[in-house]
Amino acid sequence: MESLTSRMQAVQSPIIPVVGELIKNSPGTISLGQGVVYYNPPPEAREFLAKFFAEPTNNLYKSVEGIAPLLTALTGKLQAFNNIEINGENCIVVTAGSNMGFMNAILAITNPGDEIILNTPYYFNHEMAIAMAGCRAVLVATDENYQLRPEAIAQAITPKTRAVVTISPNNPTGVVYSEAALRQVNQICGVGRSCAEGDRDIYHISDEAYEYFTYNGVKHVSPGAFGNSSKYTISLFSLSKAYGFASWRIGYMVIPKHLFVAIKKVQDTILICPPVISQYAALGALQAKEEYLKSNIGAIAQVRQLVLDSLNRLQGLCSITPANGAFYFFLKVNTQMNAFELVKRLIQEHKVAVIPGTTFGMDDGCYLRVAYGALQKETAKEGIERLVQGLETIVRS
Repeated sequence: MESLTSRMQAVQSPIIPVVGELIKNSPGTISLGQGVVYYNPPPEAREFLAKFFAEPTNNLYKSVEGIAPLLTALTGKLQAFNNIEINGENCIVVTAGSNMGFMNAILAITNPGDEIILNTPYYFNHEMAIAMAGCRAVLVATDENYQLRPEAIAQAITPKTRAVVTISPNNPTGVVYSEAALRQVNQICGVGRSCAEGDRDIYHISDEAYEYFTYNGVKHVSPGAFGNSSKYTISLFSLSKAYGFASWRIGYMVIPKHLFVAIKKVQDTILICPPVISQYAALGALQAKEEYLKSNIGAIAQVRQLVLDSLNRLQGLCSITPANGAFYFFLKVNTQMNAFELVKRLIQEHKVAVIPGTTFGMDDGCYLRVAYGALQKETAKEGIERLVQGLETIVRS
C-alpha cells in the first residue's frame, strides 16, 4: 500500500478520542478527562430557536463575521464584563468555537516558518494549529506555580516571532495570571512591533474561554482592555464552557481592525459563516439571568473544593499547584512511570480517567490533568476517590 505523506504527520493526534476509546473499553469508568461542564444551556437559548425558524431566509448564508443582533449583544457583554470597548480600531468575528478563532488568527498573521510562543504546559490544540499552519511553536516554561515568566518570553522573541499566546484562566493548570504579568506580555508585544529591526507584527493572543470560572475572590482580566492594546491584541472567547454550549460550536474573537479582511478570507474558506441556528441560540443564552451563571459555577466551585480536599491526601506522592480558575488541577506525580501508561492503568484497573501531561508538552516528568467541571458532586466524589486510591496503589506498588 502506498504511504501517504502530508503536513499532518507533524501534528500530534488529539488525546481526547484516544482516552475516550480506553473509557469505552472499560465500562463504568468515571471520566475526569474532558473539559466540559455538567449543566445544559439556559432555557433562553432554546427559546430563541423559534426566532430562527420564524425567518425563512435564515436557511441562506449569512455574514461571514456573524449576524448583526449577536454582534450587538457581544459588544455589550464585552464592555460590561471584559471592559473591552469595540471601536474603530477593533471588531468582533463570531466563530465556530474559540479553537476556530485561534486557527483563524494563526493563518491570518503568519507565513510558513514563523514562530508562535506558547507557555508550557500549553493547550494541545494550540500547538496542533501552529504545526498545521507550517509554523513553529517556541516553548517557554512557566514557573513552579505555572505562572508566566515575562522575562523568559521576552528572551524567546526572534525576528520570526509573530505572537505570544496566553490562556487565563488556564487550561490545563487552572491558574489565573495576574494583571501585572498580562500587562508585561502586552508591553513585550507592543515594543516588538516598533523595534529597531522594523515592524515584527507581534500579537498577544489571549485565550479567555474560561473567563467566568474564577474562585476565592480572584477576578478575570482581559488584556484587550489595556490601553493602546487594540492594534496587537487578539482576544478569544467561547460559549462552550460557561453556557454549556460545547456542541453548538459558537465562539468569538476580538481582533485589530487591520486583520479583518485576512480573518474573513480564512473563515469564508473554511466555514463561510458560523451556523446561524447556533448563533440564535447564543443570542438567547446571552439573555440568561445572572443567576444562571452564578448558580452553576457556584456548584462547580463546591466540586472544586471537594476535589482539592481529596487531592491533598496525596501530598508527598504528587505536587498539587494552587489553581483559582477554570475547572482543572494539574498534578505532578512523583514516579518514573510514563504518564500515558499511568492513565491506561488508572482506567483499566481503577475505572477513572484523566489526561496525560505529555499532550500538553510536559515530558520532563509524569503529569496528569484532572478535570472536574463535567461531574455533579456525588459522581465527582466517587471519581476523585478512585483517582486517589488508584495513584496510591499504582505509584506505591
